[in-house]
Amino acid sequence: MKKILGDTRRQLILKWLKESDKPISGNQLASKTNVSRQVIVQDISLLKAGNEPIMATPQGYIYAQETSYTGERRVIAVKHTKEQAAEELNILVDYGVSVIDVIVDHPIYGEITASLHLKNRFDVEKFVRKLQTTGATMLSGLTDGTHLHTIEADTKEQLEQAINALDKAGFLI
Repeated sequence: MKKILGDTRRQLILKWLKESDKPISGNQLASKTNVSRQVIVQDISLLKAGNEPIMATPQGYIYAQETSYTGERRVIAVKHTKEQAAEELNILVDYGVSVIDVIVDHPIYGEITASLHLKNRFDVEKFVRKLQTTGATMLSGLTDGTHLHTIEADTKEQLEQAINALDKAGFLI
C-alpha cells in the first residue's frame, strides 16, 4: 500500500470523519493511510488548528457537526474512586443517558474538559478497559474524585431517574 502524503491525507481524514456516524480510531486512520498513529495525531492537531471541530474521544476521533439535538442536557457533580467509575457510568447509560464529557476544576489550570461520548455499556467497558490497560489516571484523580459530567437524554424523566440512581448509590454531590 502506498503512503498518502500531507494535505491529501488530511483531506481524506477530514472526509472520513465527516462521513462517519461513529468515532474512528487513530490506528484505523493510520492503517487506511499507511502512516504511523503519531502522524495521524499530528494531522488531527493541524486540522484542529485550522478550526475543524474534531474531538478526540476514548473511542476515537469524531467530527463535531452542529446537531439539532432536542433532548435534555444537564451538568451534574459527582465523586467516586477510579474503581467505582464503571458503576457510575453504567448507572447513567442504563437509563438511556449519554455521558458527553468529564470536567474538573484544577487549582492551577482552571477548568479541564475531556470528551467521553459514552452511550451504552459497550462504550463504558471499552473506556474502563483502556484505563486499566494504559494505567492512565482519570481527570478526577486530580481533584480527589470530584468531577462534573455533561449528560444528555431524550427525556427529562430519563435524566431525573439516572440522577436519583446516582444519588442512591452515593455518587452525587
